[in-house]
Amino acid sequence: MTNSSPGKDYYMSSNLEKNEDGKSCEYQENLNILREIDFFSGLPLEATKVFAYLCSRELFKQGDYMFMQDDEDGRAYYVISGSARLIHSVNGNETAIRDYQEGEFIGRLVLLGRMRRLFTLQAITDMTCLTIDRAKFAEALEQFPDQMPKIIKVLVDNIYNWEKRFIANRTGDCEDCMQKVGVSLV
Repeated sequence: MTNSSPGKDYYMSSNLEKNEDGKSCEYQENLNILREIDFFSGLPLEATKVFAYLCSRELFKQGDYMFMQDDEDGRAYYVISGSARLIHSVNGNETAIRDYQEGEFIGRLVLLGRMRRLFTLQAITDMTCLTIDRAKFAEALEQFPDQMPKIIKVLVDNIYNWEKRFIANRTGDCEDCMQKVGVSLV
């Protein structure tokens, strides 16, 4: 009996394929994107190829919700094109927090564990995103368990650098904000 599904070697070499127009296939484009994202960039090429294969592209129309506050969707998003707005709601009052643009990676922490969303993310233009869900991420990481320390280091660096920028940008203008810093101490 033969296995009808392609094996790992097929996926590893599929980055050489071209589509009918002679352009790089979506897999190669996904691989190139992942190699630019700090979360994946320190990983060996073989591991990054597996993640690139497991990613999918998703289209969102203007006004679509990518996720809602309190959802537990377990997906990370890389914005290929378009933009989205992060919104927080309290007692029905919505506050726009910030906009995400092309080239930004959103949700890396949900790849490592269950987490309810504290915000809503809504497309403000038509968007194309590269997505990966936690289950696929965990499945791939099982093949490369020695890479977890590299991923954790990137997350630690991200948290530290975020808080450092936050403090530098808030000096003197938000005393209440400064009382709430310390996320890097978690």
